[in-house]
Amino acid sequence: MEAESGGVDQILAEIIKSSVAPGASPSKLAAELACLLRERGLPIPNPFLAEMLVSNLCFSDNTAYLWKLLEQLMVSRVVSSLQVLALLTQRVIPNRKEQPIAYRLYLELLRRYALDLPSSSDPATCTDRILKSIDDALQLSQSYAVKQMEIGHAVVLFMFSVIKILLDCLIEDFGLDAYRNEQLIASGTDAKQGMETDERGSNEKRSDRTKDRHTANTIVSVEVLEEMTSNKKVEVFLHLVYINMPEQFNTVLNSMQVIEANKTKTNLSQSKVEKLYANIQRAIMDGNRLGKHSHFSCLFDTRPCSSSVCSNMGADNSSCWIPLDVFMENVMDDRNLHAISVIEALTEGIRTLKVINQASWQETFLALWISALRLVQRGRESLEGQALSHNPRFSMLLAIIPLSIAPLVHGKESEIDGTQKELALSRQHGLISSLQVLGQFSWLLTAPPDLVVAANDAAKKAMDAISKMNGGTTNHNLKVVGSMLHLIVEACIARNLIDKSVYFWPGYVVLSPKLETEALPNKESPWSSFLEGTPLSNLQNALIATPASSVEHLERLYGLAIDGLEEERLAASSIICGASLTCGWNVQEHAARLVVRLLSPISSPDSQTNYVQHMPMLHAILSSISSIDTVHILSLYGLIPELAASLMPICEAFGSMPPPSNHKSCTEKSSAYSVFSYAFLLLFRLWKFYRPPLEHCANARQDLTLEYLLLLQNRQVTLQNSNAQPVCINSFPKLQAWYVQNQMCMSSSTSGLHDRPVQQVVDMILTMIFSKATKSDCNSGTSSGDQHVGVLPLPAWEILEALPFVLEAILEACAHGKLCSRDLTIGLKEIVDFLPASLAAIITYFSAEITRGIWKPVVLNGTEWPSPAANLFLVDQEIKELLASAGVHIPHCYPRGLEPKLPLPMAILVSLTITFNFGGKNLDYIHGLFGQAIENCIGSSPWPSMPIIGALWTLKARRWHDFILLTLSRFPLVHDRDAVSQLIYSCFSSFLGPASRGFHFDGNSGAVGLFGNGIIENGALKHVAPGSLYVHSCRMFLDMHHAGDVIFRLVIDRAHEIAREWASNVSVRSASRTSLSVAVSKVRQVALLASCMLCLAGGLKLVQVLYEELFPTLLLLVGEGKSGTATTSPAGHVGNFLGGYAIAYLLVVSGAFIWGVGETSLLFTLVYSSKRAWVFGKHMEFLARLMEGETLPGCDPGTWKAYVLSFFHLLISLAATWIRDVKIETLRKLASGLRRWNEHELALALLKQGGPAAMSAVVESLS
Repeated sequence: MEAESGGVDQILAEIIKSSVAPGASPSKLAAELACLLRERGLPIPNPFLAEMLVSNLCFSDNTAYLWKLLEQLMVSRVVSSLQVLALLTQRVIPNRKEQPIAYRLYLELLRRYALDLPSSSDPATCTDRILKSIDDALQLSQSYAVKQMEIGHAVVLFMFSVIKILLDCLIEDFGLDAYRNEQLIASGTDAKQGMETDERGSNEKRSDRTKDRHTANTIVSVEVLEEMTSNKKVEVFLHLVYINMPEQFNTVLNSMQVIEANKTKTNLSQSKVEKLYANIQRAIMDGNRLGKHSHFSCLFDTRPCSSSVCSNMGADNSSCWIPLDVFMENVMDDRNLHAISVIEALTEGIRTLKVINQASWQETFLALWISALRLVQRGRESLEGQALSHNPRFSMLLAIIPLSIAPLVHGKESEIDGTQKELALSRQHGLISSLQVLGQFSWLLTAPPDLVVAANDAAKKAMDAISKMNGGTTNHNLKVVGSMLHLIVEACIARNLIDKSVYFWPGYVVLSPKLETEALPNKESPWSSFLEGTPLSNLQNALIATPASSVEHLERLYGLAIDGLEEERLAASSIICGASLTCGWNVQEHAARLVVRLLSPISSPDSQTNYVQHMPMLHAILSSISSIDTVHILSLYGLIPELAASLMPICEAFGSMPPPSNHKSCTEKSSAYSVFSYAFLLLFRLWKFYRPPLEHCANARQDLTLEYLLLLQNRQVTLQNSNAQPVCINSFPKLQAWYVQNQMCMSSSTSGLHDRPVQQVVDMILTMIFSKATKSDCNSGTSSGDQHVGVLPLPAWEILEALPFVLEAILEACAHGKLCSRDLTIGLKEIVDFLPASLAAIITYFSAEITRGIWKPVVLNGTEWPSPAANLFLVDQEIKELLASAGVHIPHCYPRGLEPKLPLPMAILVSLTITFNFGGKNLDYIHGLFGQAIENCIGSSPWPSMPIIGALWTLKARRWHDFILLTLSRFPLVHDRDAVSQLIYSCFSSFLGPASRGFHFDGNSGAVGLFGNGIIENGALKHVAPGSLYVHSCRMFLDMHHAGDVIFRLVIDRAHEIAREWASNVSVRSASRTSLSVAVSKVRQVALLASCMLCLAGGLKLVQVLYEELFPTLLLLVGEGKSGTATTSPAGHVGNFLGGYAIAYLLVVSGAFIWGVGETSLLFTLVYSSKRAWVFGKHMEFLARLMEGETLPGCDPGTWKAYVLSFFHLLISLAATWIRDVKIETLRKLASGLRRWNEHELALALLKQGGPAAMSAVVESLS
């Protein structure tokens, strides 16, 4: 120690000795001491001198002279003020009652020098020693979990620690510990944390004079605290702790709340206490005071959904909430299976949109209900065909949304101001008030026909409850009229979001105009009979048709399905898959999870015997959940990964079992083939094995793959149980072998693979097909369709392994005229009838052959192949007209005068599809697969096949005519870039209105303009809304980059159009600030819609392209006529100004929709946010290079500056958590660039959000 100090102890001894000399001057001695230290080559400020001086002051040489000398040394920076105050805090505070004079002197030094920040010119070795001394004195590393203490950490945490300690002293000195402990316990904070403030206790006797001094010191300490916290630098330091160490800040806030609440019980100045409390609260809001000082302020100081702006635009607030409508419409796309629960995604989306719109909870919840009601209204009439029914839309409104709201109302949020309970009450109040306001939207609340009875029952339930509470009896002759509001309220009550006091709202219960009706007998619920012990067999049909009224009912059924008799197991499983799953909105998520759990009832999955015992139950479940509706409902609840993991062992087990000897067809009866086929085809649909190779695939987005589904499932299981074993495809050798073979067939032909044991099975199947061909005359128009394929006593896996080689052989035979097309189709149909799972191999093989493009087309002449001639051109014209109704004008899809032809593999596949009964029951598992596979083949092949297939299908299923037209109308958009551009422009025009309408929306704009009120008029398909067409087709666009580029440039063009409208309107310009705010709000609507469209079309990938390619390209290229010089005209200036803001808003909001704006769950992060740090970090580095001049922007300087300022302001206001992913050096460069633009406040705000690692940068910027 002596060697390290370099003899400072000897120097200090001489100082103490000379301090008693008469006439000694502290300032002179301080100067001499500084010279002496320099002569000896010792560092200044000297950490050892500070330590030894304080050690003597406390309290062996506690003289006034030494205190004055200490102050002179601090003034002349011979010792570090921060170090001295930290050392004094450690020594003086615990002895403040015994040493009131020392405490008073300490407070004065704190008042004067607490903000004397270290200099960057101090020697590194000296700084390191000072940091260690401060850290040791206040135990900062240990208390705040800082691994590497830097000067910024020391300054911020020293200031915070001193404030915290002084508040603790006040609480102790005034005897408020009990109140503080109650506060800390209520907030979940340890009531014992903090340093000991009086190690000697208060039991020792003290003189009255000492007590008086101590009392005076408490008053001074409050004054010092108030002065410190009113300083702007300290306010910044406190805000840093608030955003980086919320638990620590919570202790200070709780202490301050105790003092403020009990200020009348003390001798403190109430005004000082109130100011101190206000200062600490102001530190919390420190990050929200940007953009008020510059001419850019109109971009930031207007709420996007403020009533004044919306009223000026002549529209309600719905335009601000269009992402909700887009999200819900997208969720209703049955082709889009969800990787995680829609509930989780919607909850995150609600949080994000509330932040973006700066809205209240009432506004947020109201917009959510309105969007969902619009979704239901758009589906009041549905098309007949393989489309979703009404049930998923009802589930969205009455199950998904209440479940999404629940975490917001009841869940734990990240706010740390000690008022979580008040926040929860505030949100619940927002929910209740939103429901009250919702009653005003009567045109949305009319119940669809399918819900009229349920709505009336809900209203009657409220009337019965009112009568009961009032002590009366219900008059069953009175008829009440229910609406969607009653169903929404009941859904919220079922989720404990609100209570039954809503029944007493004025006008909630409405009697029918016909007050009295003939009393109907009350029907007892079959579930009541079930609980009373009625045999399940007597109630099965009624229970299947009636949703369970509670989770307990479902749990009891689940017990019977697992442990009951065979008949009970079969009945219970069928009931759970019934109405409780499809329309039991209050228990739907439980029913969905129980269904998936029932697919894994076997404790030892390797035992085929156990699976055989459960075969009837598994057959019943799989046949019930194979419908499009049910698969979609399971997808809504994020159960697709778990469902896939449950189906894999079923496929492995039943695929290894041979069929019974009398097996011919397995569509109805329970057998190894039927269970395997249901399970395998359902699994097949989940991750779409029929997708062609990526280079031929129209969809540039990543679909769910088997590996990805297993990754999600294993991650979910690990979160619930860290000891759980992961599910791997290696555990299922038969499935794995087929999976590998399937991938090989998709990427290359099967040639050269014949030298395998499977050749014998191939020959058996080919013998049957060709033997049938010899009994059929292709030209006679007759066939042997009444004969069935002979029984193949083989397990399903062996047949599936052989089928690619069979299909290759018959395709070659058909191409060379050795096999009649009709016999080929009939043979394939009988194979599918015999083993429906073979459809997977057939679709996979022919899809791959179609995309290879090596097969010549065949003429569909009605002889060898079915002919579409009867209505080919009619269908083509109808599709053309349907697209025109959405604003997309294209030429005819199929050239006139050309014979209808299809490539041979596609002709075979289409011919096979029309052999099935389109309206047949129990064929959902086939239709759901066939339809998407054919659609994908259309999109991945350049051949104009769409109208031909449409004509063939509409001839086969006339009742599905409109459904087929609507489905096929999407395919011209796959390859036609001009059509995609037209659709995007149409979406913007329908949402915003044409540019000629100026600043005003009309009744046909907004969500109604974008999605319409439905597609059915008088029972027929008349038109399609551009938004609906875009949502259901955008994933099929072949060139996603083109779509992104069109959207991006359209945002800029619209911004300039709005600027020209602003400049041309003299009356508007006369009130420039108000009018410009209206223009900015309209630009927000443009960018908001653009963000939704980008995220829908390309998801994560297209947002990454936006950040890495589209924006840099626009910024670096010199625009036409702009050559990097500023525009002088008002319209040009405002256009550049709005254009920069629009781009910034687009980037931030697009990122927010994909990545979220705050901390997200691990599963959400895995699916959506995992690449955020990389993409966003690279973008910030790119901006830093531009701001440092390493690269020069080619766009207009006004656009560039407006973009940068807008981007950073939006980032700090909406998505500050992203900034923590950025490298500190990058943040320093960006802040330096902003300061060169005199944007000091914005630069500081950016650094503050950089996390704990950025504390030093913040302190440096304040030095």
